[in-house]
Amino acid sequence: MINSSNELLYWRTTTGYEIDAILGEAQVAIEIKSLKEVHGHHLKELRAFAEEYPNARKIIVSCEPNPRLVKDIEIIPVMEFLKLLWNNKIF
Repeated sequence: MINSSNELLYWRTTTGYEIDAILGEAQVAIEIKSLKEVHGHHLKELRAFAEEYPNARKIIVSCEPNPRLVKDIEIIPVMEFLKLLWNNKIF
């Protein structure tokens, strides 16, 4: 469930998919993975979320050394993500 307040929320389906953090009115979905390399099967939760919220910005924060884009899912190294967050560039 998504609400319109400024709360930090999570999202979970009845089938067990879960997103770690939802910002705004489903404007940003963030998954946190402690991986050095994100693979296709790590994207399934964000893909499921996109079925309900296709316009959301979808981000995986990981330990990968470089940012990259897999279709419409951004994979961002943790330190780069924090810089973007601190500079108000996530929302």
